[in-house]
Amino acid sequence: MSEESGAEAGSDQRFLPYHEPGVVDILILVSFFTFLWLAEYISTKFIRAGLIGLIAVGIIYGQPLANILQHDWQETFLYLGYIGLILIIFEGGLTARLDLLRANIGLSTAGAATGVTFIIGAALSATSLGTTFAVIAGASKTVDLSQTRVGAVLVSAAVIDDVTGLVMSSVIHDLGDISSGGESLGWLIGRPILASAAMAILTPLLSKFALAPFFRKFLERRFANTYLFTAPTCGAGTSVLFGAFLAGSFLSYLPSKHPEGPFVVLDREEGERNKDKSPTFIHTFEYYCLEFQKFVLEPLFFASIGFAIPFLDLWTGSAIWHDVVYTLLMLTKFIVGIWIPIWASFTKPSAQPAGEISGSRMENAVSGDEEDPSAAAQTAGRAAQLKAAISPGLLLGMAMVARGEISLLIVEIGYNNTPYVSRAGFLTAIWATLLNTILGPIAVGLLVKRNGEAIGKGDWGLVKGPNQEMEESRNGGA
Repeated sequence: MSEESGAEAGSDQRFLPYHEPGVVDILILVSFFTFLWLAEYISTKFIRAGLIGLIAVGIIYGQPLANILQHDWQETFLYLGYIGLILIIFEGGLTARLDLLRANIGLSTAGAATGVTFIIGAALSATSLGTTFAVIAGASKTVDLSQTRVGAVLVSAAVIDDVTGLVMSSVIHDLGDISSGGESLGWLIGRPILASAAMAILTPLLSKFALAPFFRKFLERRFANTYLFTAPTCGAGTSVLFGAFLAGSFLSYLPSKHPEGPFVVLDREEGERNKDKSPTFIHTFEYYCLEFQKFVLEPLFFASIGFAIPFLDLWTGSAIWHDVVYTLLMLTKFIVGIWIPIWASFTKPSAQPAGEISGSRMENAVSGDEEDPSAAAQTAGRAAQLKAAISPGLLLGMAMVARGEISLLIVEIGYNNTPYVSRAGFLTAIWATLLNTILGPIAVGLLVKRNGEAIGKGDWGLVKGPNQEMEESRNGGA
């Protein structure tokens, strides 16, 4: 009787029986995370692109090669990794310099439009936003690229390209509805475009004219010594990733920037120490989420990209030469970087130092050449301005090359959900995505390692933010 009742209970259990995990399973998981951290450290140390090592470990431990991890684990890590991607982009929105984004929106739009134009297929039209934030965060230990002018242009262009790719993925996913008598083609394409455009337009308008004034007037003082975390939402066909970036930007805009405002602090400790102050939203995010995101969720995201690469199928003769040619074609997105020298050539050069102007006058007097000093100074200034724009242009072009998760998402949808992508086309797109995602961050890392400080000090480099100005004023007053 007891055995029958035990069998009945076992067949209708409403709980997960707790048991001791096997030693082998524990060792596999420990080794997986250990190699993730080790691979990231090595690739960051030598090529300043830690994501390359993470993708390689994902390929080895996942289904493409050794298949050491159980399939259920890989599925779980994929979901956890996607949460990591959302947090990466949310953090990017929190730390984004909205003043720089707004000041360079024209240049960013031109670069994004050029990047989308130089494509062969929707899968490789988008720059990976997650990869972009990961690259600019880890490329340099001395220069915070997110606070530079070129970094703001890169983020804006990547967001626009990313939204374009995500809209295309939504359209491709729903293409089957047309043949089955579902939605019309116009609405199928228009719905995600309208949703993304509405979010992009309404979010800053509501923030500036409604939500931010309301927050600053009625809520800001009450938020001192409290913490807030907002989860982005998505709907109507737009992307949760785009929503994450907008949510982060929205939160960074809400508090007032007045020096006496509750959220205007130099660091988290000052916000916690003073009764009338509060840590900023980015300080709160760093305190509660950053470590777990950096050491667990972010590595899982890039490892999950490795899970999705059919590595062994790529190594056939016909596939390799197709893929190399296709990759070279996709490297043309590097042309986006040309917009920075072009923009610099149409920008009025900054005033030349007095010593240089007097020196040029002296040379003209000695040689007997009569030349307008102001014209000579302007010519020299423009030449110096163009020269200073070369490295930032290279940085922008190289960073826009990486395709990453968005490309994999689109090509997987096209291959698995529609009849329009052949296996040969699928493998070619995977190859091109893999090589571009590897080559772009490596090139950025090497460039920043060589010229990072020069970029940070140049015309396209670091721009003082409110906290820096406040710190300088405090130090000056002291």
